Amino acid sequence: MAAAAKQEDSTIPIYSSLEAVYGDGSPLEEAQLRFHTLRSKFLQFFGHQPDLYARSPGRVNLIGEHIDYEGYSVLPMAIRQDTIVAIRKHNKINNVGGDDGGEVSLRIANVNDTKYPMCTYPADPQQELDLKNHKWGHYFICGYKGFYEFAKSKGLDVGEPVGLDVVIDGTVPTGSGLSSSAAFVCSATIAIMAAFGADFSKKEIAQLTCDCEHHIGTQSGGMDQAISVMAKSGFAELIDFNPICATDVQLPQGGSFVIAHSLAESQKAVTAATNYNNRVVECRLAAIVLSIKLGVKPQEAISKVKTLSDVEELCVTFAKDRGSSDPLLAVKEFLKEEPYTAEEIEEITEEKLATILGDNQSFLDVLKAAKHFKLHQRAAHVYSEAKRVYAFKDTVSSKLSEEEILKKLGELMNESHYSCSVLYECSCPELEELVKVCRDNGAIGARLTGAGWGGCAVALVKEEIVPQFILNLKDQFFQSRIDRGVINKNDLGLYVFASKPASGSAILKI
Repeated sequence: MAAAAKQEDSTIPIYSSLEAVYGDGSPLEEAQLRFHTLRSKFLQFFGHQPDLYARSPGRVNLIGEHIDYEGYSVLPMAIRQDTIVAIRKHNKINNVGGDDGGEVSLRIANVNDTKYPMCTYPADPQQELDLKNHKWGHYFICGYKGFYEFAKSKGLDVGEPVGLDVVIDGTVPTGSGLSSSAAFVCSATIAIMAAFGADFSKKEIAQLTCDCEHHIGTQSGGMDQAISVMAKSGFAELIDFNPICATDVQLPQGGSFVIAHSLAESQKAVTAATNYNNRVVECRLAAIVLSIKLGVKPQEAISKVKTLSDVEELCVTFAKDRGSSDPLLAVKEFLKEEPYTAEEIEEITEEKLATILGDNQSFLDVLKAAKHFKLHQRAAHVYSEAKRVYAFKDTVSSKLSEEEILKKLGELMNESHYSCSVLYECSCPELEELVKVCRDNGAIGARLTGAGWGGCAVALVKEEIVPQFILNLKDQFFQSRIDRGVINKNDLGLYVFASKPASGSAILKI
């Protein structure tokens, strides 16, 4: 009998029933209601039914923050919240009213059309997105452009561009650090792929959706897309890169992960130059400076070194001469703790930063905004966090008792939060308060999750105390926000919930 295809080499499953994706009980009832609403909204907006649906989930990263774009493995799990895209192809011209030059168009609507009004774009895969005028529909166009670019690279002829009618329904809270953007881009790309009858592997979709989010100006590392596409119900996944692959990780039975929103929204695409992309640039500069200090010629370092994983071997070789295998020794030896100015880095690299990073507009935006660069701290976080991911995986599969496993996982999560907060500086006051409330109420470990600067915390909690733990969070963190009108009491379930590992992307023909 032939061996089963690896998870990453298989294609997106196609289902004809909601049960296959959403199970039974209240999750199924909620899904049935959502799909009924989607269908009726589609009819209301466009006067016909969709051809098919695609869905992709959000995710919570259990450990391994801000290291995927440095080439290191991460350990997320999918959550039950997802984005559903309903889609239909058509060839109607002038279908929007007004003079659009006789072109077919992409009409992108949302079930929540008061918050997200309909967006219309030309059916042109070459169009450039106006990033200064950030519209929610841009995320769909990311997937649209990515699909055509990938189809072209594979020599796949998908014919002349046609019109698409689309309605979106998402339950992943935006700005939460639970990857609503990746859930949107993945489900959009898969819906377009299915509408055109193409069939790409999960690995290919994970890569192309990671690449195409760059069209919206964020230098994503690939974790969010990989877990959304490849997740399996009941398992977290160790995601490796270059090439992308997923390894099932069975979590201990006695623990549950509770996700809680700090209610500080993280606007990754809007604040990229000072936050997310700034850290990507600092890591790249840290890697280049480290490699030069370890004997690589400046020009070679600039052309070949892109990430801290590229110089890990040099760092480990340096450490071995000193009786260790820890790359942090090289960081401590060669990167000063005080922030570097641009001039100091240019002196080491013998090249202007704008030249080093000149192939990327997002990076040039970082240079305009940055006053200095904390290379030591960023590299120290990346190397230590990469080790914690493997320690987490090894602990889960160890022969320790369940009690000891949970304790060790909690310690690793706490260490990760400290590193994110102090070395990577991607926390915020609300997250610090929330993590403290979690720990004060019996969390074995708690940390920020996702890009940070707002969004969610994830806490490892013993299964039996989960209901009381959530009540305590409500009283000690959320009640004051409810009283101030920040959130509605009835919506609390959107902002704090326990989650088991959920399934990944799917196509639905129902």
